[in-house]
Amino acid sequence: MNLSWFVTSPKHHQKRLPPWLKQFLLLLLAIVLGVTTWGQPTQADELPSPSPSIQPYLDRVIDKVSEFRLDNGMKFIVLQRNQAPVVSFLIHADVGGVDEPEGQTGVAHYLEHLAFKGTQRIGTSNYAAEKPLLDKLDQLFDRILVAQNQGNTEELAKLTAEFMKVEKQASEYVNQNEFGRIVEQSGGVGMNATTSADETRYFYSLPSNKLELWMSLESERFLEPVFREFFKEKEVILEERRLRTDNSPVGQMVEAFAETAFQVHPYRRPVIGYLEDLQRMTRPNVQDFFDTYYVPSNLTVAVVGDVDPLQVKKLAQIYFGRYPSRPHPPQLEVTEPPQLETREITKYLRSQPWYLEGYHRPAISDPDHVVIDAIASILSSGRTSRLYQSLVEQKQVALAAQGISSYPGNKHDNLMLFYALTSPNHTVDDVAAALQVEIDRLKNELVSPRELERVKTQARASLLRSLDSNMGMAFALVNYQVKTGSWRNLFATLDAISAITPQDIQRVAQATFRPENRTVGRLLSQN
Repeated sequence: MNLSWFVTSPKHHQKRLPPWLKQFLLLLLAIVLGVTTWGQPTQADELPSPSPSIQPYLDRVIDKVSEFRLDNGMKFIVLQRNQAPVVSFLIHADVGGVDEPEGQTGVAHYLEHLAFKGTQRIGTSNYAAEKPLLDKLDQLFDRILVAQNQGNTEELAKLTAEFMKVEKQASEYVNQNEFGRIVEQSGGVGMNATTSADETRYFYSLPSNKLELWMSLESERFLEPVFREFFKEKEVILEERRLRTDNSPVGQMVEAFAETAFQVHPYRRPVIGYLEDLQRMTRPNVQDFFDTYYVPSNLTVAVVGDVDPLQVKKLAQIYFGRYPSRPHPPQLEVTEPPQLETREITKYLRSQPWYLEGYHRPAISDPDHVVIDAIASILSSGRTSRLYQSLVEQKQVALAAQGISSYPGNKHDNLMLFYALTSPNHTVDDVAAALQVEIDRLKNELVSPRELERVKTQARASLLRSLDSNMGMAFALVNYQVKTGSWRNLFATLDAISAITPQDIQRVAQATFRPENRTVGRLLSQN
């Protein structure tokens, strides 16, 4: 047992990096922020220009989508695409960091890690012999926490020695990564999972003749999971937090920024979890969270590829129909109150100077969601964007400047976030002033029809790219199903985008970019 669970690791200061590493720094920040660019080029200028008449193609895709719900409440969306003998699978659990109990931040992400550890049959050579040892480890850890709280070092050392002995005994029954090996040996690729503030998703692709294997494996994984190697995985997660946050100036800044921008909404908490919560996390904590949120009515599945929808439904009823109906989990009722004045946070660390600025905005279900996305694209999508042209090319106050239309999620009211890495001999205040000029332009001047059309073309191209990918389509269908009430809204979004006018851009910019709605973050070099 590693006693580093109970102490904070020393910080490793980051050296000043030369400007040529700016793209690496942007990638690092994107990772810290939890931003993904699934299948999208980095420069908006490189987007293909789709045919202006793509509706017939979209209609053909829509006609191939079917859906059904099992008696226990579990939802399935099936898109039949027979171009290649491959199927992509996605299980979307409608639970993320925002749903975690106080004092248990990080439990959703912890559960995601443990979901790969197997079941009572997979991942163990003898579960009957293994289970008592796992229960013993839970009991010893509870006693270790008591000894730690009491400052009883003698008892702590004794319990730790016994813990390590039992943990070694339990490990002798573990078949490492057996779940992953079964998938890989069956031709599976891309097996992974992600946890965000809004959701947890498990996904991979298999040859189309392995449909029943997927049904068997995945139904068993969430019917009778065994969260074995719990304490070994704790070390992995703690190290992940150290790398992303504790030893990362940018990570520390992003965490402090969210805590400043959100006063009551759980978007203020890091998905990875706070150090002290992770250190004290127990296996029963994870089991309780699983029992509450991984109920059939809170799970949505997408199956996209070379499948027969009738066969999917038949097998789903056989395998996932085994799940007993359970009460739907509690819904988040916390609402962030309107921000009434500018908030600011400054941190001095060994880092290049960074500037962050965020504005509260509505959730994805709001009709103005597409307008806000368009604004983000106008300001920061590619080398032709206003921020790149102004801050990077012309004024040269930033080495890089970017924006995110929704942070840290979009299921609830969230933030439009801008961030920039300052140029040598310039300050974060120079960046702030230049950003304000571009924001004022949007508020005071109508966007040209040509610039707006470029944004619409980008949106259409992005959707077409997702249609070309089984997995991208699975993600998109489920995202709209869960967050807007219907997967069909994915396609209806195109009509909403086409209807955006320059006046809509100006109206939403004026409503959003208000001083009292702004949060400012400054990461400054420590002298």
